[in-house]
Formats: sequence, structure tokens, C-alpha cells
Amino acid sequence: MNFEQIYQSNPNFPYRYISPEKLFSYLQTNYSDYIQEIGTSYLEKPLYQFSIGNGNINVLAWSQMHGNESNATHAMLDLLFTLDKASVLKAELFDKIKLDFIFMLNPDGSEKWTRLNASEIDLNRDFHNEASKEIIILKETVLKKKYDYALNLHEQRTIFTTDGIHPATLSFLAPSENVERTVTENRKKCMAVIADIYNHLKEIIPNQIGRYSDEFYPTSTGDNFIKAGMPTILFEGGHFVDDYTRKGTRKYYTIALYYALKAIGELNSSTENWETYLEIPENKETHYDIIYRNVKLNTDHECVLDIAVQYAEIKEEEKDDISFIPFVKEVGDVKKRKGWQEIDCTGKRFVSPTKYPKLDTEVNFTIED
Repeated sequence: MNFEQIYQSNPNFPYRYISPEKLFSYLQTNYSDYIQEIGTSYLEKPLYQFSIGNGNINVLAWSQMHGNESNATHAMLDLLFTLDKASVLKAELFDKIKLDFIFMLNPDGSEKWTRLNASEIDLNRDFHNEASKEIIILKETVLKKKYDYALNLHEQRTIFTTDGIHPATLSFLAPSENVERTVTENRKKCMAVIADIYNHLKEIIPNQIGRYSDEFYPTSTGDNFIKAGMPTILFEGGHFVDDYTRKGTRKYYTIALYYALKAIGELNSSTENWETYLEIPENKETHYDIIYRNVKLNTDHECVLDIAVQYAEIKEEEKDDISFIPFVKEVGDVKKRKGWQEIDCTGKRFVSPTKYPKLDTEVNFTIED
């Protein structure tokens, strides 16, 4: 039985946006025996750790360190929902590992759909300063148990591809422990797990799995955890063509999470086949969401150019899901980039209250025949 054949999304969470209160209520109703409160956020929202498994291999994972990255929370909810209907797979997985999963490490940011927490701190750059309550709780959790692996679960922007053509729907990283990017034993342990994930998914989403940059970030969480001796694997959920709500990404993120946990249980700190990791193409920054090509501006002189647009993801209070608001990101010759949508404006009119589109402002123009 393959997990991808039985995958089901949790119908209680149909939107990309997840309300913290709805999540907390769901966990308390359905998994009260598995959760414990391990602290509170800046705004005193609970931080819940979900624990499952009887194995000897300890795994720690956390979601929504950045509040506007919900795919990992969805993936864990979908994983549990799917495995609850597949008792054999569930037993096989959790007989080998014990998973501690921190749901929504940044519930304040998750509620507002912002990267930062309520005190405007990027938790993923706060490892040493410890200016946020949330990073202190994460570090305290790590110290309470000897974890064999950690999963640092994130999402990346739509700008990344694997080859300049296909979106980087999933990207992975075995973080560096130093600026020299030395391939250490702990990095090899991470690479072996990622290689196993890659081998399972490369046929399902060919050319859509990438390798995130292994530049060493001295203040980031994953780099410091692996530097301290805990093998830490970075997940990045990315774009899937014509799927800004990331339902496709959500599905493959869940499948990847399952195979990561399965590989951890089977490898048990082995570095077998770690070299396969090096076959995964590195992320390339190649795309905008929309590029308007050959736009003729309403100027006194002939002025034809390209306008690149990127969606900003904004949570509007009256809406259940996030909204995608187009913003101008680049104007001029944008030939070095591609657009997931490209619109040829040759022979069409640029209708705008201003002569020129302004950078980093909401799109206020239309293109008309």
C-alpha cells in the first residue's frame, strides 16, 4: 500500500488559512490524549505539542514558525487524518519513531497571516538573541529530550524553480554547520533522509523537487540546531502551477512528511545513499507571478517595457481565506525572468491614473484592447 494512493486531505481545514482557535479546538476535541501545552505566545495563545509513537527514535518537528506558512500544519493534519484510516501503515510508522510535533509555533503571526510574531520578530533569525518567547520555548523543548532528528517545516515563494521552467513545489536542505559548508556526519544523516524522500516523489512530481541553498546562516534555527549536534532537515513547500491556494503542494508536502518519518525509522541514523541528495537540482530564482510584456505607456515619447507583478498574500477580516493582491515588483527590461502568467500587450492600451507603474505599489492599471 502506497501512502500517496490513500492520501486524503483533512476536510475540517479546506482553506490555506488556518484559524489558531479552530486548530486548537480541533486538537482538543480529537487528540486531547496526545497534546500538551508547552507554553504561550507573545499574545498568550497556547503552544501545543502533539506526541505520538512508541519507537526508540525521537523526532521533533514544528510548523508555522512563520505565521504565513501553513502547509506544514496542513500536512500534519492530513497525515493523521489519512493514517487514522490506514492502521497498518500507522502502526509500522509509529512503532519505530516517537514524534513530538509543535503545531503553529507562531500562532500570533498565523492569526494575522504574517511572517513575524506579534512583537515583529522573525523567529527563524532569533536563535541567539532569544527576544521572542516562542524561540525560547522551542529551545527548551529541544533540551528536554535527546532528539535523533528534527524537521524544520517552512514554505517558499513562487519565484523559485528547479530548472527555470518547473516550479520548486518542494525543496529540502541538510543545513550547513559552518560557513565552509562542510559535509559532516550529521549533514549526511539529513541527506540520506532527503534522498529517500526524493526517490519516492521524483516520479510523482518530476522536475519539481529542489535543493535549498546551503549557505550558512549564523542566526537561523536549523543551522544552529545541527551545529549543536541535532540532525535537522528543512522542508520548503513552494508553488504548483495554477495553484496559489497550494492544495497540490499540501498533498505532496504531506506525502513527503510521511516518507521522511518512514525513512527516519528505517535508516535509524544511517547515512546510506546520502550521495543521492547531491543529484537534486538547486533552487533557481527565475519567476514572477505575472509579467506584462511589451506595454506601451501613455507618455509623450515612445516607451515600451515589461511590468512584473507579484501577489501579496493578505488576510482580510471578513474572508475565510487569504486574498492575493497584485503588486508591481519590476518595470523595464524583464527578459531575465519569466512569469507563471505572461500577457503580451502588443497593440493594446495601458489604462492607468499614472503615466508610470510605481514599484512596490498595488496594481492600479488595466490592459485593454
